[in-house]
Amino acid sequence: MYGTLEQTPDGPRLRFVRHLPHPPAKVWRALTEPDELAKWFPGGKIDGEITEREEERVLEFRWGGTDLVRFELEPDGDGTRLLLLDTLEALGKAARDGAGWHVCLDELEHALEGTSADSSTSDQWRGVHPHYVDDFGPEAATIGPPEGALED
Repeated sequence: MYGTLEQTPDGPRLRFVRHLPHPPAKVWRALTEPDELAKWFPGGKIDGEITEREEERVLEFRWGGTDLVRFELEPDGDGTRLLLLDTLEALGKAARDGAGWHVCLDELEHALEGTSADSSTSDQWRGVHPHYVDDFGPEAATIGPPEGALED
């Protein structure tokens, strides 16, 4: 459930795998339709250049002008295997963004189920961030959340 940090030739990369009990078509709608995206994605819309899109399989885009975010969907029994890769510009934000994606994916699961989390996204982030700091190391935690990002 927790993400991992990989070193690649293109830079540090966060990797998350989630198994979702929903068909790829439903997960794809959650990734691409504005009303669905608004339920779980920061800012409610993909704000960046889409670099690859294959219906119900791959969505890749530049986020913040620097990071390359890639979602891959694969049928998995009655559900979907979701792979999220985020190639980062700077190692120092890996723990911050790892915790952020962790919470986003939890929120995605809630959105797909039609439920709500028991706590705010800020509280959820504060709950998982220490794990990512410990797991990724201090060099991956030199950049904290953007100002005002954790206000509810």
